[in-house]
Amino acid sequence: MIITSIDYVPGREIIEVLDIARGSTVRARNLGRDISAVLKNLVGGEIEEYTRLMADAREQAIERMIADAELLGADAVLNVRFTTSAVMQGASEILAYGTAVRLK
Repeated sequence: MIITSIDYVPGREIIEVLDIARGSTVRARNLGRDISAVLKNLVGGEIEEYTRLMADAREQAIERMIADAELLGADAVLNVRFTTSAVMQGASEILAYGTAVRLK
């Protein structure tokens, strides 16, 4: 599966636009990460626990988007974007989406 943030695949022709492919996950903080984050917030710097949490969430959202694109019969997903939203206090959704296409 070709995944790109641009609206074409260099050297390939789009023969069919299928639909929007999407994948999402909702992740919540946990007490262990929160304690470490509070301490890090006092001294400053990157909160590595949250960085890893969000990186893992993005990867899972991409995997789910690819699975959705495969169900559509796509060869590629173009214009891939991410969005994040708070679902509730301490929980966020990561959504990956793009245009599923067939290539020649």
